[in-house]
Amino acid sequence: MMMSEEFYCILKLISGEEILSIIMVDENDGDPIIILQNPVVMKSVSSNGNTYMKIKPWMELSDEDIFFIKFDRVITMTETVNKRLITLYQQYLSYDDSIDVYKPSGEVKISEQKGYISSVESARKKLEELYKDIKES
Repeated sequence: MMMSEEFYCILKLISGEEILSIIMVDENDGDPIIILQNPVVMKSVSSNGNTYMKIKPWMELSDEDIFFIKFDRVITMTETVNKRLITLYQQYLSYDDSIDVYKPSGEVKISEQKGYISSVESARKKLEELYKDIKES
């Protein structure tokens, strides 16, 4: 059994998916298998004149980080040395999901720095007081 060195690779599968992953190839007695570690799907998204990279796990419901694919499922694969792409991938993998910045639905939590001024109840009371003052004048 012969294993190659691991490297950053972009794979195009016969399903049409494009995956970025750290991979190794296991020669496995003439029936090679690709071993993927932390595979992700990356998509370029444009919005308001800016371009962003959307990154999500290839297998969203799995807790595993190692997957195996046979070569007959791959259309093409290429090693990537693109520093920007590798950095984004590494940042995604090192992201600490215990930091509660985003709600699961993707909504950003409101804070005073992001526009939160008061609660609805306190704003209602202030507006009622202003209305009473105007009405009494």
